[in-house]
Amino acid sequence: MAEIKVKGMSCRHCVKSVTEAMEKLSAKDVSVDLLTGVVTYGEDTPIDKDAVKEAIEKIGFEYAG
Repeated sequence: MAEIKVKGMSCRHCVKSVTEAMEKLSAKDVSVDLLTGVVTYGEDTPIDKDAVKEAIEKIGFEYAG
């Protein structure tokens, strides 16, 4: 499982937005923890971190690594 940190999430809508953005990048089993801002996901092939950062920022959140 891969893990990133996302800032600015506060509700279920945020979780849905991040999950959908990650799934568009072929992420599997996306899990979002609102309290910690940690997003974990599976990947069949490595997903480019720059693509992840771009997808997260495009929906209005801050990619924190």
